[in-house]
Amino acid sequence: MTESLTSDLALDDLPQLKADLAELRPKEIARLMGRLGPRDHGVVFRLLDKDVALRVFESMDARLARDLVNTLQHGEVTEVLEGVSPDDRVALLDELPAGIVATVLRGLSPRERAYTALLMGYPDGSIGRRMTPEYVAVRDTYTCRDVLKRVRERGEEAITIDVLPVLGTERNLVGILTLRAALLAEPDQLVSDLVERIEGISALADEEESARRMLALDLAAAPIVDSEGRLVGVLPWDDAVDILREMEEEDAARTGGTEPLRQPYLSVPVLRLVRSRIVWLLVLAVSAALTVSVLDRFEDELAAVVTLALFIPLLTGTAGNTGAQAATTVTRALATGDVRTKDLLAVAGRELRTGSLMGLVLGAIAFAPVMVFAGSELATVVSLTLVLVCPLSATVGGMMPLAARAMGVDPAVFSTPFISTFCDATGLLIYFFIAIAVLGI
Repeated sequence: MTESLTSDLALDDLPQLKADLAELRPKEIARLMGRLGPRDHGVVFRLLDKDVALRVFESMDARLARDLVNTLQHGEVTEVLEGVSPDDRVALLDELPAGIVATVLRGLSPRERAYTALLMGYPDGSIGRRMTPEYVAVRDTYTCRDVLKRVRERGEEAITIDVLPVLGTERNLVGILTLRAALLAEPDQLVSDLVERIEGISALADEEESARRMLALDLAAAPIVDSEGRLVGVLPWDDAVDILREMEEEDAARTGGTEPLRQPYLSVPVLRLVRSRIVWLLVLAVSAALTVSVLDRFEDELAAVVTLALFIPLLTGTAGNTGAQAATTVTRALATGDVRTKDLLAVAGRELRTGSLMGLVLGAIAFAPVMVFAGSELATVVSLTLVLVCPLSATVGGMMPLAARAMGVDPAVFSTPFISTFCDATGLLIYFFIAIAVLGI
């Protein structure tokens, strides 16, 4: 289908293109647009029915949506943004120049402008910026008959009605009521008898932590409150999943030594790909200088026993991989809440024991083949190096993400390449010091 649509665009066969698009779902069209150039975005989007276009727009990554907006007229942009949810609208506005943002806001209806202003008033990275202010709330004094009436009256405007926030006096959150409970209860049953009492999530809380907390509670939507406990919005389940997916993509990119693209690969300009990678390459090049300086320091020892150089890739690779394994495991545990910064010593102890056992196993396995190849003395050097390098690398790799979190830095910044380079240098130091002691060079 992708080849057919591309052919339609190349031939300017718009009737056939419109017919082919009608056979696709909105999410499929959004993925297709990620493979097209900026010029074709507007062509495809203008051929879609209004309702389909809105759903396609909401399915697009924010930066891809920004590229589409740049091909549309101001009137078209305003019409599209009027129809999307407030949180998706804010995500797009964050990507646009200030001048266009001001123009778009002026074109929105008073209601949508107020919703947008509410979300944009919260800090970037807070859950208040990702919540939706479109919900149906009920009072704890309502009966279930009142609840169902209110859902029928206001449900069309809400993003979700599966979970209804329950309010007491002055809009203070009391808890939640599921629509299922309201439907199955007697019509005259009071909401106060059915309410599930939970605490709301602060609108200023971190978006990733809030999303994980919501999923841990197994809720279809979580209420978001201000500093005084008053309801200001809800976080739907699918938005929480999107937040965690974005965070995991960001961590995966930084672990690999690059910045996340936040849009389909084929739609990213080459210069943006360069910017996402070049800074990390420069940082890693500087850190790699540590390894070079170590080799330079022990140049005479290498000249005396040339065979030492043969095992450097084995030892540096093992050290770097051991540190990377520990860092990846602990970063993941931090993200899921399994460990916290106060667990630094406990994590260090576990990684020290884990690394020690791995070092003993690898050292024992390496001894025999190295002895056959280079003699017993060099086999002793390699084995002892593995025994010492593995616990050191595992401990450092496990502690770095926790140290980063304690300093308020993204743990993924201490990426695998950086940890590998650090462990390479320390592993070489251990290797050469042991060689000097054992070989007498």
